[in-house]
Amino acid sequence: MFIDSHCHLDFPEFSSRLPEVLANMKAARVSHALCVSVDIPDFPNVLKLAQENVNLYASVGVHPDYEDTPEPTEEFLVSTAYANPKIVAIGETGLDYYRMGDRSYESMEWQRDRFRTHIRAALKAKKPLIIHTRSASADTIQIMKEEGADAIGGVMHCFTESYEVAKKAMDLGFYISFSGIVTFKSAKDLQETCIKIPLERMLIETDSPYLAPIPYRGKTNEPAWVSKVGEFIADLKDVPIIKLAEQTSNNFYQCFQINRAI
Repeated sequence: MFIDSHCHLDFPEFSSRLPEVLANMKAARVSHALCVSVDIPDFPNVLKLAQENVNLYASVGVHPDYEDTPEPTEEFLVSTAYANPKIVAIGETGLDYYRMGDRSYESMEWQRDRFRTHIRAALKAKKPLIIHTRSASADTIQIMKEEGADAIGGVMHCFTESYEVAKKAMDLGFYISFSGIVTFKSAKDLQETCIKIPLERMLIETDSPYLAPIPYRGKTNEPAWVSKVGEFIADLKDVPIIKLAEQTSNNFYQCFQINRAI
């Protein structure tokens, strides 16, 4: 069985077809999925999905790309995580300089402050972090070190950086998660990085509704298709698909401190 370690089932793309999406998961042997929060206004929908579906989990956090949105406080993140047992992580959080355009580095301080807030909340709540980094890996790793993120760990989600960045994150106790991007023909460098990552430190995800893997590229992604990510990586690393599925699922439970599958 596979596990989708990162998806967004609360997004509008799924509003009218959730029963179908859940049935597709079962048919594709995807046992569980983690529904990841991106802002506070939509968080109740994320939590509701996890509470109403035994095989779904939730996180709480605000994505670095969401600028004009209520800012999370440590208190909110910690108290929310404590109050809801289906919340297994803080995030997604991190840094994203990809769309900063002509804005200055200094003008992005709000992102760095928000990232620090999430790390401090994760440490207090004793919940692992889901970290997003794009065009900002040096600052991401530096802030993780400065704030002591190694004490709680978590996952570098939808990883697209170099092996050197992955190694620094793994040295801090983080898992590396691969999405459908790794299946793209243009992703040769990422595929080489994937080969080097030990199975014991790897997760797989869809980031649905985005980044559908080959052969579904361009379509609305869904958790069932994490199986295609797993199949591709198993072939890439020349390991049995059963071994990859079992190891990445075990890694999921360990990363998110879940004692056993429900």
